[in-house]
Amino acid sequence: MGVAVLLLLGLGLLGAEGRRNRCFFNRTQEYCVCYNLSEETIGSIIQCLPATVVEFQGGDLEKYIAFPIEDLDSSTAETLGSLLIQKIIFGNLLVPEILLARVLRFFSYTHVRELAFESCVFQGTGNWSGMDGQSLPILSLSFHNVTSAPLTGHEQAFSSLSRWLETLEELAVTGSHVTSLPCAVGRVFRALRSLDLAQNSLGDGSLAPAFCQGAFPQLQQLNLHHNNLSSYHSVCKGVELLQELRHLNLSRNKLTADPSSSCQWPASLRHFNLSNTGLENVPTPLPPNLEVLDMSHNRLHAVDISLSSLKKLFLNQNLLQAVPPIRNYPVLDTLHLDNNSITELPRDEVKLLGRLQDVAVAGNPFSCSCSGAGGLQALAAAGHLGQGWPGDYRCHSPAQYQGWPVAQVPVSVLRCHLAAVVAPLCVALALLGLAG
Repeated sequence: MGVAVLLLLGLGLLGAEGRRNRCFFNRTQEYCVCYNLSEETIGSIIQCLPATVVEFQGGDLEKYIAFPIEDLDSSTAETLGSLLIQKIIFGNLLVPEILLARVLRFFSYTHVRELAFESCVFQGTGNWSGMDGQSLPILSLSFHNVTSAPLTGHEQAFSSLSRWLETLEELAVTGSHVTSLPCAVGRVFRALRSLDLAQNSLGDGSLAPAFCQGAFPQLQQLNLHHNNLSSYHSVCKGVELLQELRHLNLSRNKLTADPSSSCQWPASLRHFNLSNTGLENVPTPLPPNLEVLDMSHNRLHAVDISLSSLKKLFLNQNLLQAVPPIRNYPVLDTLHLDNNSITELPRDEVKLLGRLQDVAVAGNPFSCSCSGAGGLQALAAAGHLGQGWPGDYRCHSPAQYQGWPVAQVPVSVLRCHLAAVVAPLCVALALLGLAG
């Protein structure tokens, strides 16, 4: 196996020597990790041949920029085609773009479906013309904590890679200080289904250009977790052209909502994550056809909305004092209200909650009156209370039950419904007296 083949298997194979210069193969997981391989210890790569996932950690490839890389002969191409490798991970590497541009096309001989770069530095500018019209089997591409030149100005590279990128289905660029995404770049990704841009520096004004007319036409999942977004309305306007969008994650952005906003979210949107966004009120408008809504870890005091398609509602870690009106969600099956300020579940709401499959109300300051404790015990007996029961359900009041597990509070008919017992006894005694 020649050096050229090793280079195209992984840009980390010929990195600088380190304390651990060899590969380790886990046969059970079919996973192989290589650390700082040098030319002297390159034979260690052989044990990675049965692996489906190969990870290369550490190395500096600058000294191989001038290395001659020619087209493969038939025997080398056949060797690559016989490998089982499905995923390759490169970590902690200095990667000259010119070398990457020369090597990438050789992946067409492999069965690699996923390519990931973690904590890598991309240096210089590559000549991508050799990729014109070249397709690759890679369907998933990810970059995490990488350093590179801004995407703006690299449109020509994306044009040369378009034959491959237009078939890519998953793309992740996370933790990499991305501030913008040019419109022309988005238009290349014709088949992309999932885009993860979490933990970057995207602001409100960067979304509309990124998701312009014709960009990401098949996009279904968009993750914008932990960016610099602040305007609920601007985000709505920024993604309104994504007509196939089904999952949107805006968690850990500090959002403010304009109550007069008239923006319309894509009608296709089904899953919406607004957790940890600092919301004090439910923003409007919400996507009309939602099935899953997560507004946990906010500062909501009340939730009074109607969503006829909603199936799962997560409101844990808020400041709610009452259960939201269950009648507003006719097909709801999951409701999480953990760690709010709810003291009691009204009898009418208990009946409606009993129709749900999964109810969680742990960590609330419950008043263990007859109705308060009885409602929770009834839900638990019917199997509707999920994780947290009974240990995380404790009484806050009255004083005689403070700190008690709700499950242990007596709710017998004699204690809680004394009138219902005494009245029939009085009637019976009266009848006996008349009979005597």
